[in-house]
Amino acid sequence: MNNNQPVKIVETVLRDGHQSLAATRMRITDMIPMLEQLDEAGFHALEAWGGATFDSCLRFLGEDPWERLRTLKQYLKKTPLQMLLRGQNVLGYNHYADDVVREFVNRAVDNGIGVIRIFDALNDVRNLEVAMQAAKAAGAHVQGAFVYTISPYHNQDSFIKVAKDLVALGADSICIKDMSGLLAPYAAYDLVKALKADIAIPIQLHSHYTSGMASMTYLKAIEAGVDIIDCALSPFALGTSQPATEAIVAALEGTARDTGIKKENLYPIADHFRAVKKALAGDFNLNTAIDIDTKVLSFQIPGGMLSNLLNQMKEQGMADKYPDLLEEMPKVRAELGYPPLVTPTSQITGSMAAFNVMLGRYNVIPREIKDLVRGKYGRTPAPIDPEFRKMIVGDEPIITHRPADDIAPQMDALRQELAGKGYPNASTEDVLSYALFPEIALDYFGKYR
Repeated sequence: MNNNQPVKIVETVLRDGHQSLAATRMRITDMIPMLEQLDEAGFHALEAWGGATFDSCLRFLGEDPWERLRTLKQYLKKTPLQMLLRGQNVLGYNHYADDVVREFVNRAVDNGIGVIRIFDALNDVRNLEVAMQAAKAAGAHVQGAFVYTISPYHNQDSFIKVAKDLVALGADSICIKDMSGLLAPYAAYDLVKALKADIAIPIQLHSHYTSGMASMTYLKAIEAGVDIIDCALSPFALGTSQPATEAIVAALEGTARDTGIKKENLYPIADHFRAVKKALAGDFNLNTAIDIDTKVLSFQIPGGMLSNLLNQMKEQGMADKYPDLLEEMPKVRAELGYPPLVTPTSQITGSMAAFNVMLGRYNVIPREIKDLVRGKYGRTPAPIDPEFRKMIVGDEPIITHRPADDIAPQMDALRQELAGKGYPNASTEDVLSYALFPEIALDYFGKYR
């Protein structure tokens, strides 16, 4: 081991754990009883906001995500609150103007966020510049993340290049974001070893258990010197979530890299969330018992999307088409330039694969597919075949610059729009909610304001 410091753990039960296993349906009332105990447990940070939680609060739970954040901060006085931010996409599915990105980051930090993990679905660092600069200026710990995937166009050297670019942009730490559980143990060892040799800031590993490898991957990464790992308390671990916190803590007890966390202190917290998981399954008719599936190594659908996709297909009476969809996904991904499958590219690729299965290949082409092929989301890892591009977008111009350079400032116009819809005194937070999810935010305001 070239790192004899205790392994630090970021606990994900308040965000990615339930996003992966319970379609992001955990409520703030489910969290509050255990927040003080979580705060005392000794975690490096608690990931509790961002990702799909913002959308889910407004769309499904009748909660204001900003109020959730403030409530979390009231209880979590010791442990930093961490969030996941999609760079220029913020928490939505499109690119937003720079003033929206800056304002969102400022309000997130002012309302309680201490660590911001920032990534771009295509690993195009141009899409991270503004968010990282804003987070730095706001005083947050800025974690630059690269998404790990497997393709003919991704390798260790390409990931290290992205990591170095993130360091140059001012990252305080680097995260390997393995959203689909594709990172194999020995590949993790080599990647972490190489990163530790080239980069002086902490390296964190985030992996999902989808393929069944993540705990082994964590142990090899720990041997290689990784500084921080993401885990979820056992009721919201495994399946398409992260390795179980208690198991990792136990595995490292008495070693040079002992976490210092007492697993016995985690048991009552886990018992609470076990009951929460059971209640969520009943309240929202969810399948929370998601098994590992090594076929993810071929179809590469990340944990959060997999649970949502299963539920959506069930609702649409398309369960019998699910195997066809899994076969179509890698074909579409190759044609689209091998984008890593993470929000929003996972949804874009998944939707296209679903349309192809239901309606015939590319008989219906969503706008988002055209935007991805045109370069509106950034550079794809592989060049897109010119004939395929012409079939999708015809002679539309291709974007080769930073996509957000084409977006004029939006905050003032959004504020005026919201005033015109009956909310002249909307807070900046409300304007941002409206910016990301206009119809859903208006529906929420109409019901709860």
